[in-house]
Amino acid sequence: MTSPSGRNLRFVSNGVLVIIAVCFAVPLVWLVLASFDSSATLSVKIPTEFTMENFQKVLTPDISFIPLMNSLILSGGCAIVTVVVAILAAYPLSRYRMRINKPFLYGILFGTCLPITAIMVPVYSLFVSLNLIDSVAGTVFFLAASSLPMAIWMSKNFMDSVPISLEEAAWTDGASMFTTLTRVVVPLMRPGIAVVFIFVFIQAWGNFFVPFILLLSPGNQPAAVSIFNFFGQYGSVAYGQLAAFSLVYSVPVIALYVFISRVLGGSNALAGAVKG
Repeated sequence: MTSPSGRNLRFVSNGVLVIIAVCFAVPLVWLVLASFDSSATLSVKIPTEFTMENFQKVLTPDISFIPLMNSLILSGGCAIVTVVVAILAAYPLSRYRMRINKPFLYGILFGTCLPITAIMVPVYSLFVSLNLIDSVAGTVFFLAASSLPMAIWMSKNFMDSVPISLEEAAWTDGASMFTTLTRVVVPLMRPGIAVVFIFVFIQAWGNFFVPFILLLSPGNQPAAVSIFNFFGQYGSVAYGQLAAFSLVYSVPVIALYVFISRVLGGSNALAGAVKG
C-alpha cells in the first residue's frame, strides 16, 4: 500500500501537472474559438455564431500564400543545408579520435549559447558590404550557420550509435570513405536525420528576428514577419484574423512532422544489422 506521504506527493504532483496543462490548453482553446468568431477579443468565449469569415480574409496571396511559401523556402533551405553540413562535420568527430575533438565540441556548445541578437549588428554590416540585404539565399545560409552548432552536436550523437564494424566491412570490399558515409552510415541514422531536420526546420520556421532584419521587401518576408499585418495602429488588433492565420501557419509544420516521421523515422534500421 502507498504511504500517506506518498499519496500526498502524488496528489501534489498531479495538481501541478493539471495546472501546467491548463496553462497550455487555455491559449489553444482561445486560438480555435477566436478563429471562428467574427468579433473575437482576448477573452475566451464560445462564439455566438461560428463563421469562416476570418479564414476567408486571411487566405489570400498577399496575407497567407506568399508569406507561407517564403517561410517554406527559408526553413526548408535552411534545414537541408544544415543537415548536409552537420553530417559531414559530425563524421570525423564521431569516427576519429583527435585531440581537437573535445575542444571543437566545447566550442560548438558555446556557439549554441550565443543569443542571435548579440551578433546581428556585425551580421547586418557584413550583409550590407556583401550586397546581400534582402537576399533570400543569403538569409538561408545565415539561418543555417546559426543552426549548425546544435545540429552538429545532435548528428554526432546519432552517428555514434551506428556500429563502425559495418563501415569496416564496406572498406574491406573496396568502398571509399564517402561511399560508406552515404550508403552505410546515412541510411542507418535516418531517424536521427529526421529529428535534426525537424528541429532545424521548426527553429527557422518560427524565427522572426533574422528575416525581419535581413529581408526588407514585403514580397520576400516569411509568415513569421507578415503577422504584423494583424496589428493595426493605436493598439487595435484583428484577433479573429490573427487566430485564423495562426492555425493556418501551424499546418505546414504539423504536416511536415507527420511526413518526415513516417518516411525517415518509421523503422529501426539498425535491427539485425550486426550479429554478435
